[in-house]
Amino acid sequence: MKKLLVLIFAGLLPLSGIAQRNVILLIADDIGTDYFGFYADHGDTIAVPNLRKLLKKGVRFENAMSNPVCSATRTGMLTGRYSFRTGVGGIVGGLGGSGQITTSEITIPKILQSFNPNIAKANIGKWHLSTAMPASNLQNPLTMGYDHFEGPFTGQITNYFNWQKYTNGISSTVTTYATTENINNALSWIKTKNGKPFFCWLAFCAPHTPFHLPPAGMYSEVSLSGTTQDINANPKKYFKASVEALDKEIGRFFDSLQAINRLDSTDFIFMGDNGNAIQTAQITNTARAKGTIYQYGTHVPFVIAGPSVINPNRSTNALVNTADVFATVQELFGNYNWQTQIPVNKPVDSKSLVPILKNESNSVRNWAFTEIFKLTTDGDDGKTMRNQNYKLLKFDAGSEELYKLSTDPGESTNLITGVLSQEDLTNYIYLCNEMTSLVGTSSFCNPVLEVSEMVSNLKLKVYPNPFESTLSIQNLQLQEVIILSNGLGKIVYSGKEIHRQSFKELPAGVYSVRIAGKPESHTLVLKQ
Repeated sequence: MKKLLVLIFAGLLPLSGIAQRNVILLIADDIGTDYFGFYADHGDTIAVPNLRKLLKKGVRFENAMSNPVCSATRTGMLTGRYSFRTGVGGIVGGLGGSGQITTSEITIPKILQSFNPNIAKANIGKWHLSTAMPASNLQNPLTMGYDHFEGPFTGQITNYFNWQKYTNGISSTVTTYATTENINNALSWIKTKNGKPFFCWLAFCAPHTPFHLPPAGMYSEVSLSGTTQDINANPKKYFKASVEALDKEIGRFFDSLQAINRLDSTDFIFMGDNGNAIQTAQITNTARAKGTIYQYGTHVPFVIAGPSVINPNRSTNALVNTADVFATVQELFGNYNWQTQIPVNKPVDSKSLVPILKNESNSVRNWAFTEIFKLTTDGDDGKTMRNQNYKLLKFDAGSEELYKLSTDPGESTNLITGVLSQEDLTNYIYLCNEMTSLVGTSSFCNPVLEVSEMVSNLKLKVYPNPFESTLSIQNLQLQEVIILSNGLGKIVYSGKEIHRQSFKELPAGVYSVRIAGKPESHTLVLKQ
């Protein structure tokens, strides 16, 4: 009997381990990487000692990409799907307008409920995925899988000290400082779970406008008066004070979780939902801030910390999209078969970051993609994709830009306006073809660039360009061997009779032609 009890207990251990796992998602509103001293692109920084505690227990992601605005980012996180799939491409109820999330979407809490009904699920804080009217929309968080919703429903509260909160569809007026109230609500909910595993989506309003003076003791700048005139004259100082208050309240959150013995069993994901707004931008060209697909609008802080991280206190250059939160949360709870619950008509783009957390892999995706589109279009609408070194921006109005981020992280030199190297053009073709394949529309490649010989210094004339099956070369000497290589440098032909060869079976792409023994001489051609 004792042996039988030991076997039964041992068999329950994996389930028990999963049952005790918790995940808290901390979302700061409207803040990029440059106010955090632990990112290389930082400018004027803010003291965030409590958020820094996550670094020692976690992994800092250097290349996290969000959507340029909050509603689109949050919808992607909740569903794991890009905006062109969900229809939420801008700010719900905001400038330009946006489609709203539909309750038919498959969400993080819906999948968790199916995987383990014992997991408690709450959205505390900002929703902003649908409007508050009709009134039936107020039930959307619960319809979409949460057990509990408590927070502001729309994107911006008008006053951090007097605001409207909805608790499972019921409205109330709150006069507690919004950041403090968010923490209080999260703690109250967690304490009612009595040891059950939980997922808490904790979405702060801070440091989004309106800029304000937080309660005394929560900020360090002694010169702030809190008057409208002073706030308008010094928005960055009040923005920094709001972040300091956020960090202080997160520290209280950590201490409270420790006191109820829930801290060490919890994985935390901290992130920003998009880059800084114009008023707080630390760049000269503020037209590239929040709301744009430039780096400053989409490069966000992203840290995962907790017991699931192996060899913590490290960083990674892995490409990340904020939509990757969807798959990552599932696998942090042990749900490695979540893909089987995804309908064919709801394809998910999310990639789990757990292999990186477990130190089993250095990357989970070859490129990162994001976009913005509104009900009322403007010049900022567009799509962008980057790989490790390059980033292609394709604006809906027709223009395009290409940057080599590895040497130009500030996107100061649009390579398309100059002479492209072979490396530039190879990456351009790769990114535009991948974007075409992803979105499933007509080609994103510019045919003028595809056939460009701007990089050519080969005196021989190679034609046609682009080619479909055969190539001819003028002025070729009889004994000279021609080598044809693909974009990765692999030789696909070497010989003296290239004009007699058929390349019909070669895949489309960029190829180089050179004379053997003269590796420095080449031209680029594209097979269509």
